[in-house]
Amino acid sequence: MKVAVLSGGVGGARFLLGVREHFAGTGTEITAIVNVGDDMWLTGVRIAPDLDSIMYALAGVNDTERGWGRAGETERVSAELRAHGVGWPWFTLGDLDLGTHLTRTHYLREGLGLAEATRRITERWPLGVTLVPSTNDEIETHVLTAEGTMHFQEWWTRHRAAIPALGFEYRGSEAATPAPGVLEAIAAADLILVAPSNPVVSIAPILAIPGIRQAITDAPAPVIGLSPIIAGAVVRGMADACLTAIGVATAADAVALHYGARSRGGLLDAWLVDSADAAVVPVIEGAGIRAAAVPLWMTDPATTAEIVRAATAV
Repeated sequence: MKVAVLSGGVGGARFLLGVREHFAGTGTEITAIVNVGDDMWLTGVRIAPDLDSIMYALAGVNDTERGWGRAGETERVSAELRAHGVGWPWFTLGDLDLGTHLTRTHYLREGLGLAEATRRITERWPLGVTLVPSTNDEIETHVLTAEGTMHFQEWWTRHRAAIPALGFEYRGSEAATPAPGVLEAIAAADLILVAPSNPVVSIAPILAIPGIRQAITDAPAPVIGLSPIIAGAVVRGMADACLTAIGVATAADAVALHYGARSRGGLLDAWLVDSADAAVVPVIEGAGIRAAAVPLWMTDPATTAEIVRAATAV
């Protein structure tokens, strides 16, 4: 069996732990197609937050308290950069994490694409999941605000999404092409999962790359998504600020309708909501999307594996 997962961020990382747990021992090939819209150049290195968060989580070396970065980090290099007035003082790079960024930059400077660089970086650990960036091209999410346009990381990390967003731009996406392995993973999949990642800044940048949405539309596999909203609140982060900016309510059914039914030109065949949102199942099904309500809190890999089991059965 082959499974493709559209994913990004900490939510994507936690979900993939459950995907790996559910399919453990079955010989299933799992490919995570990962958002790169958060990526950027900073202090001369190429940073890929979503790829790294997912890699660290699957490798078991992530900082589970913060939810991002490496466990047992030190930040001496970042302190030196601040002393020199270089970089963003509010965006701290851990020393171990910086080693990953330097390795990635080394490969890119040698002429490798991001997908091949990621393959080489991830082969250090037995992840049980193949990580593929959505594109080798540089695309970066920028946020439109009344105070000007800024990189997503500035809006998210520095301002904590406190400045109202007026919209989002996935710069470079129009000219981008899917990375090697992306379209192949979608076409060969027996199951396509849309992780409960931020719909606006984790999943949308993937779908903005020409060819990917069409590949999903054409894929023979069922496309099943999971709600990142439980009882009208975000599970983690500030996805509500993102959804508000694009005119989508912070509600499980609203996100499902935003993605749309594949049978009606959208993305989804089925959608899972939390048990707390069981009342909206008829609304979702009325829009042409199969739906079910199950507990969606990803408290640990075993619990998340049960969520994945439910997704395969909906």
